[in-house]
Amino acid sequence: MASHNRYLVRKVAVLGSGVMGAQIAAHLANANVEVVLFDLPAKDGNSNGIVLKSLAFLQKLEPTPFSVKSKANYITPANYEHDLDKLSDCDLIIEAISERMDWKKDLYTKVSGKIAAHAIFATNTSGLSINSLAEVLPAELRKNFCGIHFFNPPRYMTLVEIIPQKNTNLKTMDNLEEFLTTVLGKGVIRAKDTPNFIANRIGVFSMLATMHHTEKFSLGFDVVDALTGTSIGRAKSATYRTLDVVGIDTLAHVIKTMSDTLPSDPWHSIFNVPTWIQALISKGAVGQKAGGGVFRKVGKEIHVLDLKAQEYRLSKPEVDSDVAAILKLKDPSEKFKQLKNSQNPQAQFLWAIFRDLFHYCAVQLEEIADNARDLDLAVRWGYGWAMGPFETWQAAGWKFITDAINEDIAAGKTVAKTPLPAWVTDGRSEVHFPDGSYSPSTKKKEPRRELPVYERQFYPERVLGEKATYGETVYENDGVRLWTKDNEVSILSFKSKMHAIGSDVLEGVIKSVKIAEEKFKGLVLWQTEAPFSAGANLAQVTQALKENDFNTLETMVKRFQDASMALKHSLVPTVAAVQGLALGGGCEFVMHCSKAVAALETYMGLVEVGVGLLPAGGGCKEFTLRAAKEAKGGNIFPFLQKYFENIAMAKVSRSAEDAKELGYLRPSDTIVFNPNELLYVATQEVKSLYEAGYRPPLKTKDILVTGKGGTATFKAALVNMLAGGFISEHDHKIGSYVATILGGGDIDQGNIVTDEWLLELEFRFFMELLRTEKTQQRIKYMLENGKPLRN
Repeated sequence: MASHNRYLVRKVAVLGSGVMGAQIAAHLANANVEVVLFDLPAKDGNSNGIVLKSLAFLQKLEPTPFSVKSKANYITPANYEHDLDKLSDCDLIIEAISERMDWKKDLYTKVSGKIAAHAIFATNTSGLSINSLAEVLPAELRKNFCGIHFFNPPRYMTLVEIIPQKNTNLKTMDNLEEFLTTVLGKGVIRAKDTPNFIANRIGVFSMLATMHHTEKFSLGFDVVDALTGTSIGRAKSATYRTLDVVGIDTLAHVIKTMSDTLPSDPWHSIFNVPTWIQALISKGAVGQKAGGGVFRKVGKEIHVLDLKAQEYRLSKPEVDSDVAAILKLKDPSEKFKQLKNSQNPQAQFLWAIFRDLFHYCAVQLEEIADNARDLDLAVRWGYGWAMGPFETWQAAGWKFITDAINEDIAAGKTVAKTPLPAWVTDGRSEVHFPDGSYSPSTKKKEPRRELPVYERQFYPERVLGEKATYGETVYENDGVRLWTKDNEVSILSFKSKMHAIGSDVLEGVIKSVKIAEEKFKGLVLWQTEAPFSAGANLAQVTQALKENDFNTLETMVKRFQDASMALKHSLVPTVAAVQGLALGGGCEFVMHCSKAVAALETYMGLVEVGVGLLPAGGGCKEFTLRAAKEAKGGNIFPFLQKYFENIAMAKVSRSAEDAKELGYLRPSDTIVFNPNELLYVATQEVKSLYEAGYRPPLKTKDILVTGKGGTATFKAALVNMLAGGFISEHDHKIGSYVATILGGGDIDQGNIVTDEWLLELEFRFFMELLRTEKTQQRIKYMLENGKPLRN
């Protein structure tokens, strides 16, 4: 591995504490990077008042920009008048003030004398020219100056575009890319210095084309959102809802930039702010931040602007049944053929917006991106689309789509009359290949970038046409596959939907641990894509309940406990590599592995009470054991209290850091910011544990418990909650069982119990709950509706 030359960043300055600047600072703090956040001095009171106000606002934002609240302490407030000297020991300076060339240049003149020679200076602009901005900088600063474009919200959006200008040193770009990839966990795309770069150029064009055709086909905004959201593999907020979230005034600004800076773009005629948008802006109805825009809430109802009536009406997002049937088709080529040939206005609308998108991407690719993969990944990561434009085109049949676009150009149906570039029609059937993606500028397939940091990504996010081979199979059943990449470490992946844990998975885990002990240095539990595991296979449980087959259910619970204990007491290290949801049984597996390596975006929790059950795969036992260890022979109750609340309230962590605070992860577990690096880090952990002469913990025979005294205190709290109407009778029953297990059963305080004793309590109470009608109702409801029933 050659990635020992990672760019060292101890301290970062962010200039500008607006929405983006403050959230970029928050994400740097999440990564344990010291941040100085600058803004103008306040006119009265504390001179850092503007920054302090921004930081207070961050604490209220949802989804939260911080992985845990305490990360805010890593941000130092500062202002341009008194604190410019603080820039001199910063390794990276990110400017994130308003999108005005004159303001940015003024600021550069003010700060450039304070920036260290080695520091990278980057502007977080969404579309201004990097070359123009660099003009005011002294020559020695220009070599380290570039564009850096985070997407909102910076913690959660994968994409960061980095944009060199003509003097930028390539080593600076490499250093920045390595830092953003590993330390901040981002997907980095290098863009060219063209207006709006890649993702916004394509994403905003797609929005403008959608607006153009909304009007042309006289469709309601609510109907367009129903057509352009998840049903076509795009974000749930679709088109007009996204507009409200982003801010209608912001979009108007971006459109104006496109109109001003791209006068010769063949689609320039649609780069204008529609009159209805101007009308909303003049009324101050600029979207979510102003309480309404295209949509607004009236009581519990969602109302939508009706252009014909010039007023709001109840939103009724109805997709025509014929079009809904076409969108459900699995085969993309059949789907696009039917959209193209249908006479239904909604289908014609969808064909038109896709056709214009494909046409635009083909014409602009050479100018804005290095290759088709960069364009597709930028749009996927920046806009949350399931597939990029070129992937969609390729999946639908390259020749069919190409011919259909040409036919529409000839018939005068397209906005621009520009022909497709020659490379599109050169007899090809794809732009993405297993060994690279087509680049019009080099006229060949371009492989992925080869920086040392990418050696840590065994399975980077692929585009259509790229293949991944997941090692060599060692063992497989219907639920799991055990495989190896290097013949040293075995990797266990589940095959079930949402990686749910049923009988076949349990048998697979137990068998895989045995194989790992015999043939490998250890075992990594890793899924080829998120989530880690949504918990027990409820469909299997329901089937057994229907047949009144409690023997099967008893066996399943016992096997669950066996699988957890096999992971914990394996003679070789077991490491859970976790990202996304790790709920219920999935969380219990993580808790029992020798170590966990978790992606920052990991949402863990013992959520069994939601289906009327309690953790019986060793979760209660593990929490009791952890509390006893943390108490170090002192009063165990306060330590147990947190764990009781976790289970009783089905608390789910909001990040891997939060999972540590809640106690689902241990202090020694590792947090990785880039989920693509999870498998690499987890295999390294296995090897280092093995080389250190790993021995598993022995089964515990001396767990000090609170007994009936501790249980009674928990139960008293439950009685109060029941009396106050906060929980139902059934919640009370489940909570009492959880309290009894955590207390060690119906025994006196100060008694010593074993692992097996606690597992037996889990098993007994779990089976009792399964026999109750209310738990059975909860399980059925969760399976049918995907949310818990409070009965």
